[in-house]
Amino acid sequence: MTPEESQKLLGQVEGWKLEENTIQKIFKFKDFAEAISFVNSVARVAEEEGHHPDIQIFYSRVKLTLTTHAIGGLSENDFILAAKIDRL
Repeated sequence: MTPEESQKLLGQVEGWKLEENTIQKIFKFKDFAEAISFVNSVARVAEEEGHHPDIQIFYSRVKLTLTTHAIGGLSENDFILAAKIDRL
């Protein structure tokens, strides 16, 4: 995917940022339990899609990083999953 294509698709997912062949977003929650509940929801969607984010949990914040490892960069699947995660 070209940088121009990435920028165009990035405009369709709110709050996600381009970072070295990835898109990333930090989600904030009331507490740890809410953060974990969100991560479990993300896991269900990721399994359905067969596309899995890197997940970091910082008590009440969750950082998700999406990239397509098989191609070493971004693909349309990353933006599709980002949009689905945003709807959770």
